[in-house]
Amino acid sequence: MKIIAKNIKHLRTLKKLSQEVLADELKVTRSRIGSYEEGRSAPSIDMLILLSDYFKLPIDILLRNDLTKATDASFIEVGNQRVLFPITIDSDNENLIEVVPIKASAGYLAGYDDPEYIEQLQKIKLPFLPTGKHRAFPIKGDSMLPMKDGSFVIGRFIEDRNDIKTGRTYVLVTLNDGMVYKRVMNNIDFNGSLLLMSDNKKYNDYSIPMDEVLEIWEYTCSINTQEYSEEELKLSSIINMFTELGIELKALERLVK
Repeated sequence: MKIIAKNIKHLRTLKKLSQEVLADELKVTRSRIGSYEEGRSAPSIDMLILLSDYFKLPIDILLRNDLTKATDASFIEVGNQRVLFPITIDSDNENLIEVVPIKASAGYLAGYDDPEYIEQLQKIKLPFLPTGKHRAFPIKGDSMLPMKDGSFVIGRFIEDRNDIKTGRTYVLVTLNDGMVYKRVMNNIDFNGSLLLMSDNKKYNDYSIPMDEVLEIWEYTCSINTQEYSEEELKLSSIINMFTELGIELKALERLVK
């Protein structure tokens, strides 16, 4: 209860809202907001859903994580763990996958820590992904063949950097090298860096200090766009395709049961 009390007050402060304004937004009394923030009462399930929808954070993040460490960054640090902040969710409190379009990939480097920028990205939902926060990134160039230029990599956000596994591929948002997709060797314990390797051996390996890594996303799956026409590759078409796939998978799941 102490965590949710601190989190409500901190999130309200981040948005520069008074208790009265937040109460008006949520259609409750100011005294109720005050009682939550002072720990005199705990929000009901219905109120937690309202808070989750309003601040665009899953309920379990509100209840289990101390968000007072967050300022304007896209994540908060909890020991060695990083919790993405905010996480985009739908009306069912399920994480959505923001799609970074090819033409806007440069803009992502400037807006990755801006909740308003992330919020305006188009979104898809894939029901078969493992738990965790995912985002889709466009691939440029041929350094990771057979992953071709124009494909999309869907990555899972890495909270604990100790979970970075040598030999796996990751999308990294970096301070000096922009956004890259590479195979990684974890040298954090050795010299505080990651060795980034291209699958296309025409490209040289290079190291990057861990303190220059702003975000890291572990490869989960990819969308190969090479067999489709330009018309079929419109982002809206991709979103519709995965929406239909989700419906078909749910129908199949009912049949199996």
